Amino acid sequence: MTEASVPTGPTAADSDPAPARQATPLWLAITIAVVFGVFYAYDVWEAVGNLVGLNLTANELGVAITGGGWALLVTGIAVPLLVFGTALWLGRRRAPLAQVVLLLAGYALVQVLAADVSAFFGLGGLDLS
Repeated sequence: MTEASVPTGPTAADSDPAPARQATPLWLAITIAVVFGVFYAYDVWEAVGNLVGLNLTANELGVAITGGGWALLVTGIAVPLLVFGTALWLGRRRAPLAQVVLLLAGYALVQVLAADVSAFFGLGGLDLS
């Protein structure tokens, strides 16, 4: 073997492995989840209120909510729960800022969908009958 084939300097075997990324402390992850959980829970409560309120209003008017309307109202309850769970799952091993960004983006998505439900049942909404 010649000197040209002998590696000089540190090699992959000699170098230290990359430092492991610090996980978010459990207390901080729980605090972030609880703070955002309150907002998501309010949205679920609002969706339950829509379900009950629109059902009562439809009964008072002597009309029925169509199958599409029921599906939309039940979806309004399920979406915040699913988005919150997905954001928690995606952020479980990430830094605190990434967890906050994921939960905030999910909450923005839930708000857009809640606004769509409000527009759907508002004046001039779609008629699925």
